[in-house]
Amino acid sequence: MSMVKNVSRAVSQLLHGSGCGCGVSIVPVRRIGVSPRQVASDAGFHSVTFAESDHPRVLITGGLGQLGVGLAKLLRKRFGKNNVILSDIRKPADHVFYSGPFIYADILDYKNLREIVVNNRITWLFHYSALLSAVGEANVPLARAVNITGLHNVLDIAAEHNLRLFVPSTIGAFGPTSPRNPTPDLCIQRPRTIYGVSKVHAELMGEYYHYRYGLDFRCLRYPGIISADSQPGGGTTDYAVQIFHDAIKTGKFQCNLKPDTRLPMMYIDDCLKATLEVMEAPTEVLSMRTYNISAMSFTPEELAQEVQKHVPELQVTYNVDKVRQAIADSWPMNFDDRNARRDWGWKHDYDLPELVSTMFSFLGSDSRIAQAN
Repeated sequence: MSMVKNVSRAVSQLLHGSGCGCGVSIVPVRRIGVSPRQVASDAGFHSVTFAESDHPRVLITGGLGQLGVGLAKLLRKRFGKNNVILSDIRKPADHVFYSGPFIYADILDYKNLREIVVNNRITWLFHYSALLSAVGEANVPLARAVNITGLHNVLDIAAEHNLRLFVPSTIGAFGPTSPRNPTPDLCIQRPRTIYGVSKVHAELMGEYYHYRYGLDFRCLRYPGIISADSQPGGGTTDYAVQIFHDAIKTGKFQCNLKPDTRLPMMYIDDCLKATLEVMEAPTEVLSMRTYNISAMSFTPEELAQEVQKHVPELQVTYNVDKVRQAIADSWPMNFDDRNARRDWGWKHDYDLPELVSTMFSFLGSDSRIAQAN
């Protein structure tokens, strides 16, 4: 028994002594409404710094959406394949699974997400998990859980472990009372979808955590993103993807927006480039934490005319969807992104002609566009 007491006493002295020059890390009990910084002042939370590693260790949540796979590819090329972990709650395709590290990560499981960050020594986190506008309106409770509660989990973990955090915002963060042409970085927003509300919430919470806890939060408001890799899903800006598929397959396109509906748009390569650039920008050059970015702004009619330069026989008709049109009419017509261009040198590569040519080069090599050319 005396031996047990001696061992117990020795362990106690080891844990509470200061011979190593550091205290024991204290893991706070997480409660709703309690700041992650409300822990003992000597709590030794540890995360990799750039002095310890040549490259950041990256985690992408919601990585199987429109942007995550492309972002992982770009970051792996820059930082190394094993430094970028893609995650989602869905099963990835084989080509995604074997292209680099992939793990299951549910942002609503706080403990599991925290373990992933700690065990993989994450330093950068790109938070793409979210329910988009149409799905969110069909299931508001789920959208509230994923888009808001999930965000809170990510914010707490990022603040606790000193991560650099990127959370995308969107054109949908604005509403019918926002200035539309152009829309500045700072203005009235007041969106009318749970998706838009959750994005405004993310912008404000991220800025609050930055000023309150020193979290390195960075956010870009994306315009409509056009990609050859993703199928149109019925969203308000998806007509700008659908037109290419229809031009190739049938030569007929029916647009669900008015021909003169102007919206800001961007090719996916520009979007991913901007995301990496703002994350690499030195903190001292950032005058704000949420920026508009833009590349081009066009109407369905203008896009159709450019597409018809490649497929002259394309027939375009308009059958306006009142719901989508109302949403589009409440969104910006042009983004004012002068702050991004001034602060960290944002510059887009793709205008409308380059966008159309690039889309056809991916989608039309062995179809109607090949025949038309």
